[in-house]
Amino acid sequence: MQQSKRHIPWTWVPSLYFAEGLPYILVITLSVVMYKQLGLGNAEVAYYTGWFYLPWLIKPLWSPFVDLLKTKRWWIVAMQLLMGAGMAGIAFTLPMASYLQWTLAIFWLLAFSSATHDVAADGFYMMALDEGEQSFFVGIRSTFYRLATLTGQGGMLIMVNWLLRHHDNNVQQAWTEAFYGAAALFILVGAYHAWVLPRPHTDQQRNLAARDLLKEFAHTFATFFKKEGVVPALLFMLLFRFPEAQLSKMSIPFLMDPLTEGGLGLTLEQIGVIQGTLGPIGLTLGGILGGVCISRGGLKRWLWPMVWAISLPDVVYVYLSYTQPSNLYLISSCLFIEQMGYGFGFTAYMLFLIYYARGTHETAHYAIATAFMAAGMMLPGMLSGALQEWMGYKGFFLWIMACCIVTFVVSAFLKIDKDFGKNR
Repeated sequence: MQQSKRHIPWTWVPSLYFAEGLPYILVITLSVVMYKQLGLGNAEVAYYTGWFYLPWLIKPLWSPFVDLLKTKRWWIVAMQLLMGAGMAGIAFTLPMASYLQWTLAIFWLLAFSSATHDVAADGFYMMALDEGEQSFFVGIRSTFYRLATLTGQGGMLIMVNWLLRHHDNNVQQAWTEAFYGAAALFILVGAYHAWVLPRPHTDQQRNLAARDLLKEFAHTFATFFKKEGVVPALLFMLLFRFPEAQLSKMSIPFLMDPLTEGGLGLTLEQIGVIQGTLGPIGLTLGGILGGVCISRGGLKRWLWPMVWAISLPDVVYVYLSYTQPSNLYLISSCLFIEQMGYGFGFTAYMLFLIYYARGTHETAHYAIATAFMAAGMMLPGMLSGALQEWMGYKGFFLWIMACCIVTFVVSAFLKIDKDFGKNR
């Protein structure tokens, strides 16, 4: 591992995965809140924003080129700067009369840049760390990835709420300034990583002729589907998060919608405070605990406790939809339980993707695996809005609990090396 002492993992793993999570949450979740505030209905919002998953779904089409051209380090810095420019573009077009068409187009470009960044960052993680370090830091990376999403849902919503009051409830102006702030932050993050990221000796540019490049491209795809246990692995990648794919799209609309429509009737500021306090604490504890447990006992030993942990806490949404409490401490506590379970259980999912991607072309294979993860999130998420409007929130969250059976079924067929993930 050829890296200087100042390039220890703690200096870049947390910030790299925070940078990976923030644009994702802006595209996938904050867009839901923004368009809902601008007057679109749940079904329309879920359908439009559901398409934003597509770049993560089809990124295997270009991920081999990230593996074969330039270095992972170069792609990381370039995409972070490009995403900063994209966020500024959304801010610039929001005040326009045709803002919907422009922002949808730029969100798409931002999603493609973010998906490309994911390929490079995940490949860099596997190159710069050995197996023991990967196991230990998988909980850290998952935690900071999710902290970025909750920072977006929490901090940015609080900022938007403050800007709304400052601009007499001018929604477009508030979101414009919020996205300019996000753009400035991301450009600073790109500059930081240009300085701090290590230069592992395995991260080298490969000089291939066009013919060899296409041949290598085809070989990369073929070898992914020839791995042992490919069918159970693909089903796991697609369906492990089947309940969450639907729940994640409707959780914030549930918090926002009035009591008469089955929601909790919270303000943006209240949602931001809840999503930015106990939720992140629970997620952090769950993610770190998951990484530590797997590094000591291995993925196989901890798989089933993590399946239970990611599934059972979803029941808090059933409770909230039936009782519709107004106590913010109670609501925060429920989300703390759900987020801690998610943080702990999601660790197993991410580490399995690393496990399956091992071997040659691991960067591209990991990208293909995460594309199946995106497919598992995209299709159920696009339909979740219409499903919720048909069932109501009470019926919808009961349906989510029933969907947890799918998570258990696809986990039962996995075959994992009993020593994988242990820090040796």
